[in-house]
Amino acid sequence: MKIPFNKPHFTGREAFHLSEAAILGHLAGNGHYTQLCQGFFEERYGFRKALLTTSCTDALELAALVLGIAPGDEVIMPSYTFVSTANAFALRGAKIVFADSNPLNPNIDAGSLAGLITEKTRAIVVVHYGGIACDMQTIMELAAMHRLFVVEDAAQCVDAFCNDTPLGSFGHLAAFSFHETKNITSGEGGMLVVNDASLIERAEIVREKGTNRAAFSRGEVEKYEWVSLGSSFLPNELTAAFLYGQLEHLDIIQQNRMESWQRYRNLLSPLENKGYIGLPYVPDYAAHNAHLFYITANSQAERDQLLNHLAGQGIHAVFHYLSLHSSPYFSNKHDGRELPDAVRYASTLIRLPLFFGLNEDETGYIAACIKSFFER
Repeated sequence: MKIPFNKPHFTGREAFHLSEAAILGHLAGNGHYTQLCQGFFEERYGFRKALLTTSCTDALELAALVLGIAPGDEVIMPSYTFVSTANAFALRGAKIVFADSNPLNPNIDAGSLAGLITEKTRAIVVVHYGGIACDMQTIMELAAMHRLFVVEDAAQCVDAFCNDTPLGSFGHLAAFSFHETKNITSGEGGMLVVNDASLIERAEIVREKGTNRAAFSRGEVEKYEWVSLGSSFLPNELTAAFLYGQLEHLDIIQQNRMESWQRYRNLLSPLENKGYIGLPYVPDYAAHNAHLFYITANSQAERDQLLNHLAGQGIHAVFHYLSLHSSPYFSNKHDGRELPDAVRYASTLIRLPLFFGLNEDETGYIAACIKSFFER
């Protein structure tokens, strides 16, 4: 049996909407389908303002520009994350201050943040790993106390919640991904969510190349002009049309993924009980979205052996992030603090295949192969 790590799902509606976009004759950004997608997220999740972008990386870079991050500023974020989280703020000249993960799951250790805040700190960036919420109550209270911005890297978080509140609606800004590995995809694509009303106008201006074109399109100004620095972050209408075909089937996609996630959990729990592996820890306040399913081994050597074992059985499982504080680019810029849990997840975590249509036979086979590795 051959099981890929990921298999993009097509609902069947994408082709219809792509044809409609072509018939409408508007293929550049901010057209009919862009508005439909943005409206979907604003209405379903209560986001104050949703702005589609070409990627989550672009959404994060847009967030840094909107906040006016500049040299001399410090931005706190987890070390265990994708490089785009850090790049967005490093490109603006900020000093990146990496925080450790918490012992129970790869999310940022909220209890460590107070000790990292200085008079130069401008923002805290949180990453909800696997769509499992960080401790947002603690983080938002701390940010309010120190008058800091909060940016949610919600790349993996469509339809995930914290205390019944959608992820992406806590921070001043949030960034989502629609990459082909995500629950909802447009191949490449992203979205900036603006929850702070005072930042909406600036976000629209920066996203539209530094012009007030958005206000002009609404009839709020007589002509659009260059009013600030900015860039082009808009996706084309074909990307938005494809995305809308996915959004129409969001509930079906989510139900299927949740069933696969729970099957993994049920099948692998006996191995966790025996101490062979660790399984995802989901706090009581979090409602995840089955973006990914991971296990942790007890050492890097064991992790690598298990990956080789699974590959030999036709299963494409992968490790995930490498800790950014010890990366070739950043290691000589790090302040020397030990971040043991970030290192542990980088060394021991394995992502198992998870995609729409992964069936009971396949999850059963994967679980059986993991069991055979430990009980051989």
